[in-house]
Amino acid sequence: MTVEISWFSALCDDDYEFLGHPDEALLSSWPHCRNIVLAADRYGYDNVLLPSGYALGIDNTAFAAAIAPLANHIRLLLAVRCGELIVPQLARQLATVDQILEGRLTVNIISSEMPGESLDSEPRYRRSTEIMYLLRELLDGRAVDFRGDFVDLTIEPPRIGTVSGRSPLFYFGGLSPAAKDCAAAGADVFLMWPDTTAAVTEVRADMDERAAAKGRTLRYGWRSHVIVRESEDEARAAAARLLSKLDDDMGRAIRQRSLDSSSAGVARQAELRESADDEGYVERHLWTGVGRARSGAGAAIVGDPDQVLAKLTELEAAGVEAFILSGYPHLAECDLFARYVLPGLDHGRLEFEPDPVVVG
Repeated sequence: MTVEISWFSALCDDDYEFLGHPDEALLSSWPHCRNIVLAADRYGYDNVLLPSGYALGIDNTAFAAAIAPLANHIRLLLAVRCGELIVPQLARQLATVDQILEGRLTVNIISSEMPGESLDSEPRYRRSTEIMYLLRELLDGRAVDFRGDFVDLTIEPPRIGTVSGRSPLFYFGGLSPAAKDCAAAGADVFLMWPDTTAAVTEVRADMDERAAAKGRTLRYGWRSHVIVRESEDEARAAAARLLSKLDDDMGRAIRQRSLDSSSAGVARQAELRESADDEGYVERHLWTGVGRARSGAGAAIVGDPDQVLAKLTELEAAGVEAFILSGYPHLAECDLFARYVLPGLDHGRLEFEPDPVVVG
């Protein structure tokens, strides 16, 4: 099976040599984040995630439009906080960026609130389903006349559509029941944060069942960090060094400032840390230490090149087809993974015909 291998550009001030200790040279900026994307493009990665947050870092849509003419082959996985923009504006932005990219845009749907808004999980995800439906219709070139619980919209599609005339693929993740229902209704690729392989298999079975009930199918992705060195001892030493200047209060403050700090997915990452051994390993090559200073994806695959490749192959056998990886510092680990592991993977772009989004 061909898998998609993506990297991560730290647009939200999430790049460190020592976790929790900001380095001026690693803060989000146009030059720094540009260099990460262009390195991933040069090394042959298939895609790169551009994260989004209104409180930290730099704007990812403006960044995507700026980097698109400079990137030769790589796709961009643009995170979209779908509660923050009206649908016609968002559809037009996505179509324009896809045009600049010559058809290489993919979209990470984030079920966000407006700044200052407080919306319970269940209605927020229902709103996200409506937005995904409308985006898919408009980006597929169809006019909409829609009356939903959250959006009322009658409008023609953007005059300038995507290169293919079809919507980019939607990547989406979340572990609450409402998030899973939203993903089953509208996602193309269901993203999971790091977990044991047994848990990945269980989540996939649940999501297959939910999607089938809506007449849809899903692909599966894995978002985690990676630490690869020539030997396992060196990789474990690099993991320990990453946390060597962090104290618990600092880590807690970093986690709590994230916009997703109270989500079901974040709670699961905390459970993994609590069940890990004294060095933070919940499985031999799955290290939960990253989550001490980061909300969201809080674990890393740690090992020598063969061990990291074997772990990815194990996850592939469990049904994962898209890997979104990162490491600290992001540019340095991008190079190490490209040299040590990427050549051993059969990888390329995910290509398939997405199912329609189901509302209601």
